[in-house]
Formats: sequence, structure tokens, C-alpha cells
Amino acid sequence: MKFAYRFSNLLGTVYRRGNLNFTCDGNSVISPVGNRVTVFDLKNNKSDTLPLATRFNVKCVGLSPDGRLAIIVDEGGAALLVSLVCRSVLHHFHFKGSVHSISFSPDGRKFVVTKGHIAQMYHAPGKKREFNAFVLDKTYFGPYDETTCIDWTDDSRCFVVGSKDMSTWVFGAERWDNLIYYALGGHKDAIVACFFESSSLDLYSISQDGALCVWQCDTPPEGLRLKAPTGWRADLLQKDQEEEELEEAGERETTVQGKAMPTEEERKGKVKYSRLAKYFFNKEGDFNNLTAAAYHKKVHLLVTGFASGIFHLHELPEFNLIHSLSISDQRISSVAINSSGDWIAFGCSGLGQLLVWEWQSESYVLKQQGHFNSMVSLAYSPDGQYIVTGGDDGKVKVWNTLSGFCFITFTEHSSGVTGVTFTATGYVIVTSSLDGTVRAFDLHRYRNFRTFTSPRPTQFSCVAVDSSGEIVSAGAQDSFEIFVWSMQTGRLLDVLSGHEGPISGLCFNPMKSILASASWDKTVRLWDMFDSWRTKETLTLTSDALAVTFRPDGAELAVATLNSQITFWDPENAMQTGSIEGRHDLKSGRKELDKITAKHSAKGKAFTTLCYSADGQSVLAGGMSKFVCLYHVREQILMKRFELSCNLSLDAMEEFLNRRKMTEFGNLALIDQDTGEEDGIAIPLPGVRKGDMSSRHFKPEIRVTSLRFSPTGRCWAATSTEGLLIFSLDAQMLFDPYELDTSITPGRVREALRQQEFTRAILMAFRLNERTLIQEALEAVPWAEIEVISASLPELYVEKLLEFLASSFEVSRHLEFYLIWTQKLLMLHGPKLKSRAGQLLPTVQFLQKGIQRHLDDVAKLCDWNRYSIQYALAVSRQRGTKRTREAPGLEDAEMSDEDTETSDEDSLHLLGGAEDRGEDMMLT
Repeated sequence: MKFAYRFSNLLGTVYRRGNLNFTCDGNSVISPVGNRVTVFDLKNNKSDTLPLATRFNVKCVGLSPDGRLAIIVDEGGAALLVSLVCRSVLHHFHFKGSVHSISFSPDGRKFVVTKGHIAQMYHAPGKKREFNAFVLDKTYFGPYDETTCIDWTDDSRCFVVGSKDMSTWVFGAERWDNLIYYALGGHKDAIVACFFESSSLDLYSISQDGALCVWQCDTPPEGLRLKAPTGWRADLLQKDQEEEELEEAGERETTVQGKAMPTEEERKGKVKYSRLAKYFFNKEGDFNNLTAAAYHKKVHLLVTGFASGIFHLHELPEFNLIHSLSISDQRISSVAINSSGDWIAFGCSGLGQLLVWEWQSESYVLKQQGHFNSMVSLAYSPDGQYIVTGGDDGKVKVWNTLSGFCFITFTEHSSGVTGVTFTATGYVIVTSSLDGTVRAFDLHRYRNFRTFTSPRPTQFSCVAVDSSGEIVSAGAQDSFEIFVWSMQTGRLLDVLSGHEGPISGLCFNPMKSILASASWDKTVRLWDMFDSWRTKETLTLTSDALAVTFRPDGAELAVATLNSQITFWDPENAMQTGSIEGRHDLKSGRKELDKITAKHSAKGKAFTTLCYSADGQSVLAGGMSKFVCLYHVREQILMKRFELSCNLSLDAMEEFLNRRKMTEFGNLALIDQDTGEEDGIAIPLPGVRKGDMSSRHFKPEIRVTSLRFSPTGRCWAATSTEGLLIFSLDAQMLFDPYELDTSITPGRVREALRQQEFTRAILMAFRLNERTLIQEALEAVPWAEIEVISASLPELYVEKLLEFLASSFEVSRHLEFYLIWTQKLLMLHGPKLKSRAGQLLPTVQFLQKGIQRHLDDVAKLCDWNRYSIQYALAVSRQRGTKRTREAPGLEDAEMSDEDTETSDEDSLHLLGGAEDRGEDMMLT
């Protein structure tokens, strides 16, 4: 088994905090999610998380004008220069302080960073290789409080900076003679955003209390004059000019940047600003502060977001209200507009919500929201296309693994969801909750069609469904009982008693009707569902059982206990076959308020979730740690340990505490550092009713709550504090030859294809194991010879070819060609492969996943075409009947209409037959 799993995608969380950005083409949104960055492709309906991570939560993201580079800055001031083309980190840098915002100039040559009460301008990293990608150009002083926002002029000559001291500062990017800096007042609260007008030095400033000031400049951008150099720069410039004058014939006028030297009167004139107007947004109550704003210069569209979840669209400079809408009851943290001005992105950090709104049609382009609280459990669908998650917020969400989007959310539970699972058909989800109900949801009609309850109220901690989908069982947390219901009738069939502690896990044997239940009473009980639900065996453990799972073939049982051990049992003979000590592999970190070290703290940690791989050779284990361990079952050794997160904004991440946080008065972690920030708590004075005293900031602890392998075996998913993390096999970057020798080269493969020796070419291509070469060899085979070549392939290469076909269904357009290959291989080699059914099960499920996805897409398309043709035929018949009634004497016309209808019905019949044949071929 390959275990080179790499981070693939992050689902379940779409926005945490920071600024949103649209790509230069306007089709994708870049959203910071914790310490990672996710790109949402709105055109292709797909989300992708970049394979990089910062050490703290991302604070701001700056995007270059060409969309190739991005600068990602975290809360600690560390920055990553990222190439969005190759999705890799190019450079690391530290700004030595907390950065509030970052912005590239429109020409892409410089970028400005606001840090503290200063603004720093850097030379942007060029396209050539440099020793230091970030070179500081100038540091601008002026504001007395923290700077908040930046905006550039279109020609990159000036930029404006807003501050919390209620002032706005205009700075020159060059050494202008008539503009060094200009300070603007007029506001009574902190500046939230400031924007330049298109091709002008006129600007708008917006404050937190909902005031908009319009500032007019008396000088156009072309009127800015370069300041004459002094000192050694002047001497050097004068020497260069004298040399040029000697070389050139004739006298010419001295110029600076193509402009004539200004006269004495022009030098005296400085840039001046005057306030044209001041507008106020409609406010509803004292808590409705303006929190975010964005401005599109070409269409003059201003978008403002408020703390109450309302946003306004205004047209400037007339300040005409275009639209107003409430999207939630939480504050809008970030607003962005795409390049065309059609789509507006909103981020709400309180709900973890990301919205993209098309304001002209007043419709949602994207509406995604993660779990409000942490995820607790997850389950893969049998074909691997969907993942269902349950959270502490009582919501059940279903995610598409291909697109990365949630397409349905069930909110029927009134308390935290503790367990989720799919039935064998993949169309029913069964969930358990602390609200005392077990619910079944239909993925065809998206409704809750069954609700299972107990005779007296109890809290359910886990749920399981047998392989037939007829029996549903759930374990109680307070009554120590297991309840069994019928899926068809919804009736309670039996209550299994015997455990003396809360039920921590349930699992059905995939091959038999045997239920395994784990409990805190240090036992695992096996119940036979056919024999009147009596206890078949009782497995005695050395500590409390926390998780239990069966191997995919049902021949082995794995149990995780409180003493950090994983024990393996033979369920038929009730004998222990092995154990793994995992205490040293967990390596849990030390919390900020822990009085003991991480080494001693690890003694109380244990694995809380287990999962077998698709082939049953290895087991995944996770718990109160940032690590997930992959063990080999037979050898009982650790094969690989995956680090889920390196985010120091989470608790229990570091092994040693920072001694600088320990003072004689106690730990600095006890003090809320976020007091007074825009999203932190604000402790009011006595008698002041403003502010929420119940809101506190805390660092969530890193933990893994659930693990599941995909049925295809190509990836596995984990629910953690960061979200739903997916790790997959990156086969594209891996060169893995098979029985290779010096006589096998790409040239020999192509030579065999030219000689029409297709079998030899395919075998050599598989021995080289290069995907493009295998694809070239397969697609060169005529479809009439596929059956002969399939029969001549050795059995070892049949499995490799099936794996290649399964992966090709995800990307290739040659659907019918690869379906013929699949059908011939399974028909000719099916009896031989039955002996190795357990090892081939992941490959077959991977194959079924790709075919099922195409079946769903093509079936919808065929149904749509069939209904459209039926509608067209009905309309043509109606018109023919009407024409006959109006002119009954035209028999020739009637005959021609009848002939046309007959031919149309025949063509419809042929289309339906072709569609049925296509579905039959795909099903086989």
C-alpha cells in the first residue's frame, strides 16, 4: 500500500478573518481560512486550498495586478511570497510587527504595508531571481494611531492611508515637489476605507460612524512635479546632463520625466484639497457601525458593510442609493468587488460565511458557510463522491469531494450532532444527536423522512447502520443502553442492556449481522442481530474503550482505549491478536495554562477515533493531538505520522512554553489581549450600556474528532479544529516504475505502436509507469481490437489498467472508449479476479465512483433532451390539428404533417433506444 498522502483540500470552513480578493480575471475569490488560503473558482464551481500554511492565522492578503503573485501576512507579521501559478512559496519575510493591510501599486512595481502608525513602501519582487525579494524603499510617518487602509492612484504616483486617529494622509510615491504629504480631517471616528477617484487625485474617506467625505484636489495627476535632487545626487545628475549636452548638437530644453522645467510661479503652487460634501449612511441603533467598504472606480460603485449584517450599494459622487440588503445578523468583516464590477464578495467572520452577490440580477453566485462550532463526525458515501459532516451546532452538511462545496444543509437537530453515517445505497444519511433523536435524511428529496426516538429522553453518542440498511442502532450516553430500530417502519425493535458505562462507539460487521459496541466500562460486546439480539461475546479490555471499528472484510476488530493503546481482536474466537502502544506517537502539545509539561500531559491523552484503510492492511488513528498516525496492522509499526496543522493561533501546539509570557504576577495568557480591537471585547465604563461583556476570545485546542478513509483508498479525511482536511495520494509527482530494465524506453513504446504491436506497447508503458505514455498507448488501440488485447493481458497488468481507467474517468472526454475497455476487462478477467476481491475492492470502488458520476450527468442531459423533444412534438401536433381545423380541404398538407409526425416519433424512439443503450453500457 502507498502511504505518500499529501494535503489536498480544506473543506468545512470558507472564511475566518482577513480581507477577500478577486483574481484579475474576476472569476475567482481568494479567501483566508485560518492559516491557509482557499481559491474559490466561481466559473467552474470548484474550491481549492493552496498547499501552504503560515504559522499563525492569516491577517491580510495582497494580490499583484497581474494575478501571478500574492503576499500572505499572518498575525505575527511573517509574510509568504507565493506564486499562484505554480502554487508554491517563493520567499519568506518578517515585517517585525503586526500588519493591518497590504496593497500593490497598479503598475506592480511597488507595494505598501501599514504597520502600527507608519506606512512602509517596498519594491515589489521582480520577475528575475533576486537575493532579497523585499527591499524597503521609504517609510512614511504622520498618523498618531494605527493605520487601517490603503489605496493607490491609477498611475501609481500617490497613495492614501487611513488611520484610527480619524485622519487621512495622502503621500507621494516619488519625491514630488508640490506634494510631500497632505493630512485630511473632518471625521469623528476611525477611518475604515479611503479611495481615489479614477485618473484623479480626488478621494473619498469613510469612517466607522457611517460618514463619507468627498475631497476635491485642485491639481491633476499630471501636475505633480519631481523635486530637484540635492547634494551628491544633484552633482551626479549635473555631470550626466553635461555629457549628454556635449554629445548632442544644438540646444534643447531641460526636461524632467518628459515635462518642461516648471516656472517660478508654478513651483510656488502646492497641491490643495477641499471638502466638497459630507454624507451620512442610514444607521439603525448604536451598534450599527460601518465595518467594511469597497469601491469600483470604473462604474463608480461604492459597497459598504455594517456590523448588523446590512450592506448598501451607492453610486458616487452623487451618493445615490442603488440597493440595500441584510445578509445575516453578524458583522460584515470584508468586502471585495471583481474587475468587471458585477460580483461583490462578503465575508462574515462571526458565522464563517462567504457570499458572492451579483447586484444587477440580485442573485447569489456563491453562498457557503461552514459549521459554526467544531465538527464532530464525518462519513464517506459508498462511491466516495460525497462527505457528510456533523457539528456541535446541530447542523448536518453534505460536501461534494470534486467541487469542495456544500450543497445541502440539514438543520432539524436542535443540539449537537454526535454521529453520522451513510447506508449501503448511499442515498440515506443517518445521524444521532444529543437532542435525543436519531434522524434519517433522503438525498433524493433532501428531507428528513424518519425520526427515531427512545421511550424516555436520552442523549445519543453514536450511531450505526447495518450493511442492508434495514437496522439502525444508537448508543446512549446517560442510560448505558443500545437502541435498535427498523428503517422501514421506524419502530423500536429492542433495547440492548448490559453495559455499565456510556456507549462510546458502535460498528456493524460489514459481512455479518453482528454489532460491536464499545463502552467506558472497559468492555466491547458483540451482539448477534439474528439471534434475538443476544450478547454473542464480551471482550474485556484493560481500560475504557473510546472507539471501535471492523476491518472491511469483517475478520478483525480494532479498539482504541483510554491508555493510548490500540488492540486488535479476532471477533470469531474472541481472542486478541495484537496491540499497539501509541502514547509516544501522539506527541500532544502543552496548553498555555497547563501547570505540567507536554511530556506528562501526554499520559492523559489517547486515540479517540479509528479507521481501517480500504485494503485493511493499515489503520488510521487520531485524538487529542495535531498528529494522525498510520499504523501497519500485521507488523504493528508506525508507517507515517501526518501533521494536520502548524497554526500557533491554536492551543496545545507547542511542546514548550514561552518563558517571556511568565511574569511574577502570573501567565500573560490570562489577560485578554484583544481588548479594544474592532472584533475584540470592549470593556465599557460604569453606566455605559454599549458593548457585549459576554464575548471573550479564546484559543481553541487542536484535536482530531473523526477519521475516515475514502472507499476508493485514494484519500482520507479528518475533522479537526481547523475544519475538514483531505489528504490524497499525489500520483502526478511520483515516478513509480514497475519491473523496469534498460531495454524499455518511450521510443521503444512508440515503435511498437507504429508496428501495431499494441499489447507489447501497453505492457512496456505500464512498466515505465508514465501516465501520458500509458494514455498514448491505450488510445492508439482501435476499438474493434480492444477485446483481443484485453484477453492477452497478464493478470498483474489488469489491476494496473483498471486503476488507470478509474483515474481517467475523472478527467478524460473519451467516455465510450474507456467504458469499452472497462467492460471487456471485467468480462474476460472477472472470474480470475474474484480470488483477490479484497485487494481489488478499492480499485473497483474508485472505478464505480467515476462511472456513477458520468451516469448522473449523462442521465440528466438525456432526460432534458427527451423532454424537450416531447414538448416540441406536442407543439407541432397542436399546430397541425389547428391547421387541419382551419383548412380541412388540404389533404396533401395533412398527409405531409402526418408523415412529419411519424418521422419525429421514430426519431424520438431511436433517441430513447440510444439513451437506454448508453445507460446499460455505463451500468455494465
